[in-house]
Formats: sequence, structure tokens, C-alpha cells
Amino acid sequence: MMLATIASSSSLKVGCYGSRSSITRLRLKLRDIMPCLVQSSSVVVFFNNYLALVHSRASTSTESRNTQQRQLVKVTNLEDALNVFDEMLQRRPLPSVVPFTQILTQLAKMKHYSTVISLNNKMGVSGICPDVYTLSIIINCFCHLHQMGFGLSVLGNFFKLGFEPDITTYTTLINGFILQNRVVEAATLFNKMLDSGNCKPNMVTLRTLVKGLCANGNNTAAIQLLRKMEEGGCKPNLVIYSMIIDSLCKDTLVADAQNLFSDMTSKGIAPDVMTYTSLIHGVCKLQDWKEATRLLNEMVSKHIFPNVCTFSVLVDTFCKEGMVQEARSVVKMMIQRDIEPSMITYSSLMDGYCMRGEMDEAKKVFEVMLSRGCMVDARSYNILINGYCKLKRMDDAWMLFLEMSHRGILPNMVTYNTLIYGFCKLGRIQDAHNLFSQMQALGQLPNVQTYNILLDSLCKNQQFPKAVELLEEMEGKKLDFNIVTYNTLIQGLCRAEKVEYAWDLFRSLSSKGIQPDVWSYNIMISGFCNGGLTCKAENLLREMEERGRSPDGCTYNTIIRGFFNNNDTSRAVRLIQEMVGRGFSADASTGELIVNLLSKDEVDPDLLAFIESPL
Repeated sequence: MMLATIASSSSLKVGCYGSRSSITRLRLKLRDIMPCLVQSSSVVVFFNNYLALVHSRASTSTESRNTQQRQLVKVTNLEDALNVFDEMLQRRPLPSVVPFTQILTQLAKMKHYSTVISLNNKMGVSGICPDVYTLSIIINCFCHLHQMGFGLSVLGNFFKLGFEPDITTYTTLINGFILQNRVVEAATLFNKMLDSGNCKPNMVTLRTLVKGLCANGNNTAAIQLLRKMEEGGCKPNLVIYSMIIDSLCKDTLVADAQNLFSDMTSKGIAPDVMTYTSLIHGVCKLQDWKEATRLLNEMVSKHIFPNVCTFSVLVDTFCKEGMVQEARSVVKMMIQRDIEPSMITYSSLMDGYCMRGEMDEAKKVFEVMLSRGCMVDARSYNILINGYCKLKRMDDAWMLFLEMSHRGILPNMVTYNTLIYGFCKLGRIQDAHNLFSQMQALGQLPNVQTYNILLDSLCKNQQFPKAVELLEEMEGKKLDFNIVTYNTLIQGLCRAEKVEYAWDLFRSLSSKGIQPDVWSYNIMISGFCNGGLTCKAENLLREMEERGRSPDGCTYNTIIRGFFNNNDTSRAVRLIQEMVGRGFSADASTGELIVNLLSKDEVDPDLLAFIESPL
């Protein structure tokens, strides 16, 4: 049974609170105000009780609202909305809640969620009583702000004010749970609605939950829900089926998608272009070109013609498979058929050329985008910048970066990280650090990947004091970094033959709340072996097993080469036998080392005995 704890507060007025004399005439600095809590007592409310009340009450709010004669209040932007809202507050008598709610609705559609909540506070202070629609909007805003506790508190106020939550209210809550990846709670509420008397889920509710399940990769639960609804009164429609088919195809479960497609058509539900596009995408990911062709022919035979999304899927798939000429032919076909390629289409084609190192062709595609009036964004530039960086053409990449600013396109995190990585790869450390400083000055805060790129570069250039300083900066900012960051520094120290410093850092990981992974152990074992500390290397091998980190092929090959290079053939041979017993084999480097040892005039007896022994 799922429950919600109602938060206790007094700052959000949901109801007829306050006096008109307390109205402030100064506009709220709404963008700076955080959403307030809902006024309610601290009580625990079960969804079962909510739905029981819904079942027992007769609706009063919807009927009265439908009978109101009202004129829609239209606003075009935030400033306009605030002006109209303040003007209405100054009227005498005050307008009803309806026009205020209309403004809140439009602001919510503009995604000004915090502003909506603040204006609702102002309404409460002015003595304007909310209705069902107002409260549902407030719940929706709290959900989008990932503040489900406050949203559930507003639900409690429905009953305090004598209102009946409707399907829209519960659908909004389900969507809120899904936005916070609380899919189990969303499904629980959905099931409670199914069991209720007169608040059954509708198609919007079903679509909301299915979308959440698919987004979380829970295709099995989505299909089970679909089957359950097929048996009830809310029959799934094309949108629901297509949503699940698309999710299955994205997870390369194409056979399951095709079975569901057949099941759908057998029920008389005709597919549309998006259904076919999802299937085509799925079979293309499996490189089943024959099936993709069949599906294309089938949809055309049903007078369902490919659209820009269908063609874009083909272009993207061809490019990822290195079939750029085929992708270019698809784009030409689109233009011939008066289907204008989208930014996604062109970006996929550009990326295809960049992956082949054909930057001149990629740039031509970019210029075609501009000439045809297609919108370009940071992603379009990032594709080209990344292509130039991979070819070490940093000056060309930098010119594109400057061009972005001239066009008013803001570089994003990917842009900065790509350029910083490119500078570091060329050893232009100062340029990388200058850009690192510039991005922060412009308000773009670096992420963990940015720091890891710089850290790796400093280590490879043996600038360890700066590397340690950068690590301490990361720790000070409490970034959500993981073992990868520490592995970078440990590996740098080992390569610089500063094994003791690397070992100290390795040992400090647990105190930082980070556990070393297999790669951490492999780095440290390699450092010990290169430093001639083979006993420590083997001790660490045994320790990693004790700590639940199973050695992999790389672990064994590293330590085996270490023993061979330190003339401890007998222990190397013993580890080879252990490695083979665990299903691993010698890699190219180990194999070459063994061949070289066997080519010597005097072969170690232990190695010779191992080679001559039967498997």
C-alpha cells in the first residue's frame, strides 16, 4: 500500500486565506523565489483513502465551472502575464478564480513553474479561492520541479476544500512520479485508479504510464499493462502500441516488436508512418537491410509514405555503418521528393563524413544546411569541431568555435570538452587551461569529464603538483566523480615511476568512500611489476580476489609479463596455468615475450618443461 506524507508548512496559501489589504503592489521577483510549501497539517494520507473519497463524493466543481460564462485571458510571454495578473488583482470587485487560472495554465505551458507557484501564493493572500483546475496546475508545477512531496500536499488540500480530484489530477501525479523515476509508485497509483469506482484511468493516463515504463527500459511491464488494458474498458490505441514498439526496437528487441505489430494489426488498428519508422530503425540497427526494404515497400503499398523521420533513420544508420554514399543518396532522394531534410538528417550525414575523416565533405554539408535555411545549433558545430580535433586540425576547430559566437550560438559542455581534449592531445596544455578558465568566466561550469581530460594531460606531461592541485579542487567542489578520476592519477604516477606515491593514493581510496575497481588493481599491479616489486604485485592479486574483484585477462597477462621480465620464470609459469584454468589466454604481448624467451640460446628449464608438457 502506497502512502504519502503531507508536509507541514504555512507559506503557500491554498484556499481563501489572508486579507486584501495585505496585497503588495510591487511585482514579485518571481524568478528568484523558490516554490513554497503547502499549508497543511502533518498527517499521513493513503491513496486508498483519496480514492475512496472520490468514489463516495458527487462532483460539484466541474459542473459549476462548465456553466460559467467566461472569456479566455490570453498572454504571450512572462512579462505580459505578470502585467495582466497584477491588473486583475487591482480590480474591484476581484475577478473569479477562472481568469487567474487561465494565466497560470499558460505560464505552466511556458514552463515557468516556479512563477506559477509564486502567483498562486499571491492569489491566496488576496483571498481568491482555488478550484480543482488551479490545484491541478499547482500539482503539475511541483511535479516538474521534482518536488513530489509538495505536490502530494496539494492533493490533501483538495479534500480540505471540499473538492474532488479528477482523472487529470491523478494523471498529473503519475507523470510526476515518472519524472522522478519512481515508476513503481506511478504504477501503484494507476492500479488504485483501476480499482476505484468513478476515477478510472483514461487514454492519457495509460499513455503517461506506458511512456514512463518504456523510458525506464521496462518493456515487459509496458506490455503487461497493455494486455491488462485490452481486457478492460480503456482499449489501447495506435499511440500506445507505437510507443511500446518503438521502445522494443530501441532495445534491439525487434522480433518482439514485430510480434506486437502483428498483434496490433490483427485487432484492426492500422499502423502509421511512425510505427513503420520505428520498425525500420530496429531492423537497420540489426543490419537487416532486406527486412528494411520489405517494410518500406509494405508501407508504401498501404499508401503510408516515408516522412523526414523515416529518411533520417536511414541516413543515420547508413552513416554509422560507414555507408556514407548510400546516406547521401537518401538525402538527394528526399530533396527530389520535396521532403526537406531536417537538422537531424544533415547532422547525421556530417557525422558520417567526419567518422571517415572527410572533413571537406562534412563542411560542404554544413554549408548546404545554411544555404537551405536549416537551423544549426551547438550539436551541428560540435560534430564538425570533433571531426577536426580527431584529425588534429585544431586551428580549424577553433575557427568554428569563434564562428559559433558570431552566430549567437552558445557553446555547450560537449563543445568545451571536445576542444580541451583536442588541445591536450596535441600537448597544447596552456591553450586547454585558457579555455578551461574562459568557460567558467562565461558561466559554463566544468563537469567531471572536463577535469578528467585535464588531469590525464597533466599526468602524461608529468606535471604532478598541478594534477594533485586539480584533484583537490574537484574534491573541494564535491563533484560527483568516481574511480576513473583516481585511476587517471594513479596510472600517471606509476608511468612516471612514482609507485610509492601511487600506492599511497590507492590505499587512501577507501577513506574517500571510493572502492578500487579491476582497472585500479591492474594499474597498481603493472606499476609494481615495472618497478621490480613482483611480490607486492602478487599480494595485490590475491587481495583483489579477497575483496570480490575477480582478476581478468589483463590482470594475469600484466603480472605474468612482470615475472618473466624479472627473471622469475617458475612463478610466471604457475600463473599462466592459473590463468588458463580460469578461461583466459595469453595476449599478443605475452605471447611475443614467450617466443623471444624460447628463441634464446639457453631456455629456462621451467619454461621449457611447461611448453613440452601436455595441455
